[in-house]
Amino acid sequence: MTEQYVKKVENDAGFKVLLACATVGILVVGEKGIIEFANPFAEKLFGYGDSELSEQLVELLIPDNFRHKHTHHRDAFFENRTARPMGNGMDLSALKKDGSLFPVEISIVPYDSNGEKLVVVFITDITEQKDAENELKQLHQELENRINEKTLTLTTALNKEIELNEMKSRFVAMASHEFRTPLTAMLSSVSLVEQYTQEGQEENRKKHTKRIKASVKNLTAILNDFLSLEKLEQGKVDFEKEIVNLIEFVEDIMQEMNGILKKGQSINHIHKGKKDILQDKKILRNVLLNLLSNASKYSDENKEIHLYTDVTNKLVSIKIIDNGMGIPEEEQNNLFEKFFRATNAINIQGTGLGLNIVKQYIELMKGTINFTSKANEGTTFIVELPQSV
Repeated sequence: MTEQYVKKVENDAGFKVLLACATVGILVVGEKGIIEFANPFAEKLFGYGDSELSEQLVELLIPDNFRHKHTHHRDAFFENRTARPMGNGMDLSALKKDGSLFPVEISIVPYDSNGEKLVVVFITDITEQKDAENELKQLHQELENRINEKTLTLTTALNKEIELNEMKSRFVAMASHEFRTPLTAMLSSVSLVEQYTQEGQEENRKKHTKRIKASVKNLTAILNDFLSLEKLEQGKVDFEKEIVNLIEFVEDIMQEMNGILKKGQSINHIHKGKKDILQDKKILRNVLLNLLSNASKYSDENKEIHLYTDVTNKLVSIKIIDNGMGIPEEEQNNLFEKFFRATNAINIQGTGLGLNIVKQYIELMKGTINFTSKANEGTTFIVELPQSV
């Protein structure tokens, strides 16, 4: 295209109408960054009036944080002028007169006029496109979140099902072992009781009747463990606080323990601080009975069990110390797991659920349980509950 033809086009009325009616912003910028021409759409796009952009530096339209770099980029373009999109692969923003930013796509084309090196800049506002992209991203993220939530729900349900199946398997294995012993004892005792029908055999009948009662009590304890665990895991345990005189409460439990303690065992209770606490009496009873029963079960005859209770304005502390077989150090991390039985307690009757239930009960009361133990030297359990009175 000759220079004369270019001038002819520039002066042509149709060309001017084309620039005036274009729906894309068009700037003509000189080598020194001066805007020599801005079409009406560009002026409106940036919020300026007629001819207000003329003779202004093009950096006026660049966001503040990029303005200092633009001069270098502009100089580099004029040294190697080729038509290309600006900021390829980048998110570009332009600055309006009112200081607001909007997303743009920019293409630059070199242009010479009367020996002067110029660049024609085509600017497109892509706000709607970006809004649509962001909305699509948001919808995609929401969909992904829903999929993740659904996957998590399904995974949780699957894990719960696997855990339930494992629990059933453990229950069958445990029940076959734990139920067999008391049932065998009951059957043999019933058979023997039937034989002691003569006078003078009352003591034998009483002995076997006592064995039957003990076996029934063991079976009841096993069933109670499973019922308690089921209620806890289904969230069916009612939690009702009431004022409890802790000293009287512990004395009642110690009386109840008299029928459980081994020969020569005793519980030494020492109380410190206030008497009244505000807690669920039924749940607290289950916790203390379980811990004291364990202290008796895993200790030998003639051993003393120490029970310390301490009530302050904010805290109820319960400490139970036995001198029993203790828990092997390498197994202590598993103590509160379902069905856990320490290797040194395998031959002692139990479901392995008691301490798991106790821990859940204590957490329901907003408390904590910790312990220290050493094999053959005994175990100390420390329960701490909030004091609400």
